[in-house]
Amino acid sequence: MQRKIRILIVEDEEAIRTGLRDVLVFHGYELDCAADGNEGLDKALSGSFDLILLDIMLPGMDGFEICNRIRSRDREQPIIMLTARSSDEDIIQGLSLGADDYVAKPFSVAQLVLRVQAVLRRSRIAVEMEHQLQLGDGIEIDSRNLSGRRGEQALSFTRREVEILQYLKANSERPVSREELLNRVWGYAKNLQLETRTVDIHIAKLRRKIEPDPAQPRYLLTVRGAGYRLLTE
Repeated sequence: MQRKIRILIVEDEEAIRTGLRDVLVFHGYELDCAADGNEGLDKALSGSFDLILLDIMLPGMDGFEICNRIRSRDREQPIIMLTARSSDEDIIQGLSLGADDYVAKPFSVAQLVLRVQAVLRRSRIAVEMEHQLQLGDGIEIDSRNLSGRRGEQALSFTRREVEILQYLKANSERPVSREELLNRVWGYAKNLQLETRTVDIHIAKLRRKIEPDPAQPRYLLTVRGAGYRLLTE
C-alpha cells in the first residue's frame, strides 16, 4: 500500500489551522499541526514531511527563523510560507531563506490546494538534467550537491534555483516567460491565474549568486516583454 503524503501545518490561528487540516485531509493527505514556532521547528526537524506550510507570524519563533533552520539541515525540503504581510521585503526575505513559494492571506483554499499539489508534484519529479552547469569561464555548478563556485567563492543553491538554471539552459536559444517557468519548473497548471512574484524573486536571488554585478547581469538576462534568458558563454 502506498504511503500517504505527509504535510506539516505550522499556524497559530486555530480557525486557519483547523480549516487547512480538514481540507487537506479531505484531499487524501496525512496531516500534523503545530500552533507555535518552537513546536513547529521541533516537528519539522524530527519528522519526515513531504511539505511544510509555514506561517510567518508565530509565537515563540517566527517563520523566517524556522525556515532558516530547516534550510541549514535540508536544502530540498518543500516549504510554502503563509503570510499576512504583503510587502516586498517580507516576501523576498521568505523566499531568500529558501521557501519554494508563498501564499498571502486571505487566500482561496482552492488555490492553496492547487499550489500544494504543484509543489508536491514538482518535488517528486526526477528532473533529467546534466549534473554540471558552467557559465562563462568562472562559474561552475554541480546539481547533485546543490553547490558551485564563482572563481574562489563557494556557492550554495536550493533545488528550485538549480532547476530554474537548468530549464533556462535547456532553452537558452530563446527567452522563457514567467508563466512558462511557473508551469515547467513550479508545476503550476497553465490556466491557473496566479498573482505571484515568486519567479522574479528567485531570479534576483540567482543573480546575487552568479553575477559579478547583479545590477548589470551578464548571464541571467531579462528580455523585456518576453521573460528571461540564460547565456552560458
